Amino acid sequence: MKHTLVALVENQPGVLQRVANLFSRRGFNIESLTVGHTETDRTSRMTIVIDGNKTQVEQVIKQLYKLIDVLRVSDVTDDRTVERELALIKVHSPSPATRIEIANLAEIFRGRLVDVATDAVIVEVTGDDEKVDTILGMLRPYGIKEMVRTGIISMVRGSQVTARSSDGRLPDAAG
Repeated sequence: MKHTLVALVENQPGVLQRVANLFSRRGFNIESLTVGHTETDRTSRMTIVIDGNKTQVEQVIKQLYKLIDVLRVSDVTDDRTVERELALIKVHSPSPATRIEIANLAEIFRGRLVDVATDAVIVEVTGDDEKVDTILGMLRPYGIKEMVRTGIISMVRGSQVTARSSDGRLPDAAG
């Protein structure tokens, strides 16, 4: 079963490598890993999607807490969350008519064209895994030249905060 973990980590060089090595040593394949700054300069937020059973995931979380740079880890798999992924898809479009068809298709998925050339367009789409997979399937007959996906980012719905520091407070720039 796929699990989505959210980790708050110190924004320091080498943290990503230490986290990735931990998963590698435990024999886990990371399905998706997204890292970005939080509302503070000192912390980054990792969204990690892995495949494993609950016991394995609990062990990984315990191991993550042993890393000094890890402030907090939450398994948000069973929580009500908002999950999004960004994809850029370069599609073969040899004619103006094809470009219009692709633009109309992108619009159906609330996507947009972000680059237009004489023989290709780049479609930007944001959504959950299923939405991105569906538009990819619809664009495949045109010929996908290149594609990149960011990986999933996830946030728990409502006023609940997903990841807090070990003392229960949100980390802030003042420490």
